[in-house]
Amino acid sequence: MTTSTERELAAIQAAADQGDPRLSGPPRTPREAAIAVRQRLRSGELGAWPVIVGLIIIAIVFQSLNSSFLTAQNLYFLTLQMVSGGTIAVGIVLVLLLGEIDLSAGSVSGLAGAVLGVLTVRHGLPDWSGILLALAMAAAIGTLHGLIFAKIGVPSFVVTLGGLIGWQGLQLWLLHPQGTINFSYDGFISKITHTNLTRPVGWAVAGLVVLVYVGVELLEQSRRRGVELPARSGATIAVRTVTLGVFVFGATAILNAYAGIPIALVVFVGLVVGFDLLLRRTRFGRSIFAVGGNIEAARRAGISVSTIRISVFALAATLAAVGGILASSRSYSVGQQSGGSDILLLAIAAAVIGGTSLFGGRGSTYSALLGSLILGSISSGMLLLSLDASVRYMITALVLVGAVVIDSLSRRGRRSSGRE
Repeated sequence: MTTSTERELAAIQAAADQGDPRLSGPPRTPREAAIAVRQRLRSGELGAWPVIVGLIIIAIVFQSLNSSFLTAQNLYFLTLQMVSGGTIAVGIVLVLLLGEIDLSAGSVSGLAGAVLGVLTVRHGLPDWSGILLALAMAAAIGTLHGLIFAKIGVPSFVVTLGGLIGWQGLQLWLLHPQGTINFSYDGFISKITHTNLTRPVGWAVAGLVVLVYVGVELLEQSRRRGVELPARSGATIAVRTVTLGVFVFGATAILNAYAGIPIALVVFVGLVVGFDLLLRRTRFGRSIFAVGGNIEAARRAGISVSTIRISVFALAATLAAVGGILASSRSYSVGQQSGGSDILLLAIAAAVIGGTSLFGGRGSTYSALLGSLILGSISSGMLLLSLDASVRYMITALVLVGAVVIDSLSRRGRRSSGRE
């Protein structure tokens, strides 16, 4: 008679023999990769495919309606348009992975811009000092939110809703009586979003990105083979490298055709990649997924749930401040409307549209990048068509609801397949 443990081992081995990507490691051949993709799609693991298909459809539709949509100039300004909200969305992704929400991100971004303006313009502090103090202030705010939520037990919705109102009030108080603070056109703050890499440097950075990716993949392949685990084949790595190269060098060529790669875009993409590595390659990142996936199981595994929650809210607020600084740099000023309007909602929408689950435990910081591309493309295309703001809001709302529906359906698929 076989024991339950033996039966479980047999089931695991059978799943591995059938190519279950959760158990058999990364695909080693293009055929295995295709099988893994098909299995993930059938079980509700849609990944970035809906976003990629959506971007293609958006590009085709708007280009057919206005031939200026895919020009280098329009795409250059599209990238600048999305970096501020996209940076805020990276922080929103971290909070969503916990299964929580941060409604104060927009207000914190506006407050960071106001603090930066007061320190550097009114009090004459160096720009670097002002930036660091604004980021420290935001980190303290996020820590406060996390403490109230994790230690006292006040729902994150309520805590950050209070923050949305309170920090906006502090922003208005700081900007009084002028209401607006203008930054010098020649100052460091303004140059953050108005400086581009030279074309040779842009190509060099693109090449470096591809080389680093190849190095990381080969190192991972060697490490897995060293401990006798399945690893990607050289052919698979080559295909992935070529795909990345086409995208990176294509984007570089487009941006160089106009003015070069914006420094702000490099900052944004760097934050996306850096936090993705943090989530996937560190114990802290895996703990975030664990807490968001099943808080009780995470607690029994020895994870300090309170510490994870507090640190995530601190990071989210800091990223909101970075977004606020980028927005202030882009407009050369900070005012009473900074951080307001639809900034928060668009940041949340970008995270969800990009593929991060509202239910916690699933997502990636690349969701912020992809979602920002979707929203930025839609906004840019509608502006080119001179559509009314009311129409733009309704279309954006439909896209957001569609993303949530896809998320809910994929979650149902994961449950039926036993993946959740």
